[in-house]
Amino acid sequence: MPTPELLSTRSARVAAARRLAKRNFRGKDRLFLAEGPQAVREAAGHRAGGSPTLVELFATVEAAERYADIIGAARDAGARVHLAAEEVIADISTTVTPQGLVGVCRFLDTPFEEILAARPKLVAVLAHVRDPGNAGTVLRCADAAGAEAVVLTDASVDLYNPKAVRASVGSHFHLPVAVGVPVERAVEELKEAGVRVLAADGAGDRDLDEELDKGTMGGPTAWVFGNEAWGLPEETRALADAVVRVPIHGKAESLNLATAAAVCLYASARAQRASGGCRSVTES
Repeated sequence: MPTPELLSTRSARVAAARRLAKRNFRGKDRLFLAEGPQAVREAAGHRAGGSPTLVELFATVEAAERYADIIGAARDAGARVHLAAEEVIADISTTVTPQGLVGVCRFLDTPFEEILAARPKLVAVLAHVRDPGNAGTVLRCADAAGAEAVVLTDASVDLYNPKAVRASVGSHFHLPVAVGVPVERAVEELKEAGVRVLAADGAGDRDLDEELDKGTMGGPTAWVFGNEAWGLPEETRALADAVVRVPIHGKAESLNLATAAAVCLYASARAQRASGGCRSVTES
């Protein structure tokens, strides 16, 4: 069995990776951590601007043997691979129960201008979203629904927060994400690009089911989702073309952010793929 080469948590390499748990160091180094086999596998296969996203990988001996394919993919991508003692991985990891793989990745956010230039048909805009777990889950929902992009406004959580990265389960590496965009600019420029902007809010004056029945959901659409606790402020709702609520047919008081986002995004995805929608039925 191979011997770990990194045995001390005081190693300079370990210290450099460990500090990426803090936002200011992530921003300074433009690097973030991806933990677990799924995230590391996606990172190893991802390239941004012609450069590999995964630059370094720390693995326990057990994980390296169990996930030999991931180790191989990381090496093929040019990443430095280090076999490390379990206590070293635990020191770098931000989880209670590390899975033995921690990758160091380059930032991969996309300029908002590039997203607009691609003429997206379905976009999720996270405005004032502060909980990293919710942000990552909405990113995962947007990916699953076939959205072309996600936009995090300047009042939202850090895209590279470890909890957000874990919650996205690899979706960080699947679709373009713009960060730090003022919500006013995001809405205005999406409208100029021919995208209908809908604000999701439980107090909306329009019902999602009724919008689907009326056939208004088939065109390019951006959904704006707000803060977990207090939703969208009035000034943000006023920017949208319409404020839409997800109907509550049972006795639940409300839906949480990620669930509401999934419902809205899938409603748009289905309408866009239906006859008369902006995507063909056979488009993937």
